[in-house]
Amino acid sequence: MDVAENLSRIRQNIEQACKNSNRNLDEITIIGVTKYVTIERAKETIEAGITNLGENRLEGFLEKHENIQDSASWHFIGTLQSRKVKEVIGKVDAIHSLDRMSLAKEINKRAAKPVDCFVQVNVSGEETKHGFVPEDTLSFIRELEVYNNIRIAGLMTMAPHIDDEEQLRNNFRQLASLRENIQAENITYAPCEYLSMGMSNDYQIAVEEGATHIRIGSDLVGS
Repeated sequence: MDVAENLSRIRQNIEQACKNSNRNLDEITIIGVTKYVTIERAKETIEAGITNLGENRLEGFLEKHENIQDSASWHFIGTLQSRKVKEVIGKVDAIHSLDRMSLAKEINKRAAKPVDCFVQVNVSGEETKHGFVPEDTLSFIRELEVYNNIRIAGLMTMAPHIDDEEQLRNNFRQLASLRENIQAENITYAPCEYLSMGMSNDYQIAVEEGATHIRIGSDLVGS
């Protein structure tokens, strides 16, 4: 499996999704999820043209970061334990899994400058998923006003792994609508510009429904 060939196919799919939804291709950031592959495969991903890499396990992230350093922009996309924050701050460009106040407090404490964070929202309501219910998201963001080192760059969700396209679209639309509501509040530390949603199985639908950051692992780098 060649990463460059996979990327070419993925970009064609994204281009078609953008045409379907009257969007510009340059609105979409592809995050190569390298959590299950080797350092060499991660480097191949960068050489193919993907410079945003996503990791969801601390150990894997630290190992790859040590070898790759600033050749990539790093996105932490998995659940982050508060006690592990000190190990990623200063190394990641964005945290996609802000899902509780204790984590925000620790990020704020450890950071030397504002950190781009995506608030994780459990749109699907699945018990196995982390994140805020949509109705509690804005109130959580308002509570972050006292934390100078937290910048809410956007919202993130993980859709169910299902084939029901209409249900997937509904989940993505809910997140997009929630983002609009938050943007309307004009909160200075929460511009909420981005939507991190869509993975290998549903990224085309996510793009059509407004995704700005799609997290692609197996379809891009294999497993």
